[in-house]
Amino acid sequence: MSDDTRLRLEHRSFSLPLERPLETASGSIEHRDGFLVRVFDENAAESNRGEVSADSERVIGYGEATPLAGFTESRADCEAALERASDALPPSGPEAALEEVDQQPAARHAVTLALADWHASTSATPLYRYLGRGPMVARIPVNATVGDADPATTAADARTAADRGFETCKVKVGARSIEADVERLRQVRDAVGPNVELRVDANGAWTYDEALRAIEAFADLDVALVEQPLPPGALEGHAALRGHGVGIALDEGLLEHDLDDVCTAGAADAIVLKPMALGGIDVARRMAAWVSELGIEAIVTTTIDGVVARTGAVHLAAAIPNVAPSGLATADRLAADLARDPVLLEKGAAVVPQTKGLGVTGVWEDA
Repeated sequence: MSDDTRLRLEHRSFSLPLERPLETASGSIEHRDGFLVRVFDENAAESNRGEVSADSERVIGYGEATPLAGFTESRADCEAALERASDALPPSGPEAALEEVDQQPAARHAVTLALADWHASTSATPLYRYLGRGPMVARIPVNATVGDADPATTAADARTAADRGFETCKVKVGARSIEADVERLRQVRDAVGPNVELRVDANGAWTYDEALRAIEAFADLDVALVEQPLPPGALEGHAALRGHGVGIALDEGLLEHDLDDVCTAGAADAIVLKPMALGGIDVARRMAAWVSELGIEAIVTTTIDGVVARTGAVHLAAAIPNVAPSGLATADRLAADLARDPVLLEKGAAVVPQTKGLGVTGVWEDA
C-alpha cells in the first residue's frame, strides 16, 4: 500500500429471507441479517479535476458481516464494532481498524475480507491466489446440505442433490429421536445409492450415549462423517467417539477450544471452518494449514451467508490444497441475495471465479 493511500470503510445493513426455514437441532433459521462493507482509497476516489469518481472507476473491496446466534457476536455488537473500525481506518490505517473488530468475529470477517478483496483487486489477482500464492484452481468439490424433515422428504431432497451431480450429501440430524434419524438416513442411502458420500450434522444435540448409539447405526449405512455430535465443550467425549466406524468433525467446538487443544486431545478427524464464525478467511486458512500437517481434513462451509461472504468462502477453499467437499452450495437457500452470484455450481463442484479479487460486482448498488 503506497504512502498516499487513505482507505475508507463504509457499511450498510441488509436482510435476506430464506427460501424456506432451515430446521436444525439449534432451531429454525428464517432469514439472515447483516452488514455489507466496502473499502476504497479516498485519494483515488477523486479525479484530477477534484470530482468524485463513480464506483465503476475505482477499486473497491467488499466484505460481509452476517452474525448468527451461537456462532458470532450479536447484530448490535457487530454494528458497533464496524462503526469503530470505520472511524479508525482513515486516520490510523488497517491495523487500527482490525483492533476495533478483534473480538467480534462477524465484524472482523467483514473487514478482513474487504481489505483482502481490495488488495487482490488492486493487484489484478483472484482472491484465492492472493491468499495462497498457489497455482490456478478451476473448481472445488462441494457438498449438498439437506435440512431436517420427515424420512420421505429427506430422501427426496438427497436424491435431487445426487441427480444434480453432488457426490457428497450432508443431512441435518439431532432434532428427532435417534431411531427417527437412523430411519431418515436409511431412506437417504436407499435413494442415493452406494456411491454418494453421506455426512450428518448434529449441531451438538446428543449425549455421549446417544451419539455412540447413532454412530454405530450410521456406520452400517456407510456414513463417512458426523459433525459436532456432542456439545462444544465435550472435547474428551469427541475423542472417545472416534474409531467407531464414522469420522468425527468439530464445528462449534472450534469456537470453544484452541485448535492446539483439539489436536492434542485427538478429538477430530476433520474440522469445519466457518470463516464468519472464526473471524475471517485469514484465520480459517491458517487453521487449515495447521491441521493438514496432522492428517486432519479441512472442510469449508458458510453460515448461510450472502453472496459476498459465500464467494469469499469459495476462494478460501480454493486456497487450501486438497480441500474436502465443502458446504458452499447454499445460495439456493436464499429467496433474495446481495448481487449476482459469480460462482457457477456444476456437477457437484463450484467453479472458482478467475477475475480480480472476489469477482462480485454490483453489490453496493443492489444492497
